[in-house]
Amino acid sequence: MSDVAFSAPLWRWQGDSGGSWHFVTLPADMAVEIRLRSMTSRRGFGSVRVEARIGGSVFRTSLFPMKSADSYLLPVKASVRRDEDLGEGDIADVGLTLLDV
Repeated sequence: MSDVAFSAPLWRWQGDSGGSWHFVTLPADMAVEIRLRSMTSRRGFGSVRVEARIGGSVFRTSLFPMKSADSYLLPVKASVRRDEDLGEGDIADVGLTLLDV
């Protein structure tokens, strides 16, 4: 898949663990395309390996399906948030390349 880009707000997971996991949610139309293109290469829990770009930060991670939004979540590590000066509610400009497809 060629590179895709989108902008979305950064949000913090409010789970039982009390952790500080931060994510962006992919737009629904992009999620459909990724789901179709990754049908033969998904990993555990339906995750999809990607190379992500936010600002000058480039990192590898996985997208995770989020059934309630019919989309995928992109986890954003603390080091990326620090380097790009992003906090909860800030808009992240994201570029993605699917790996292993």
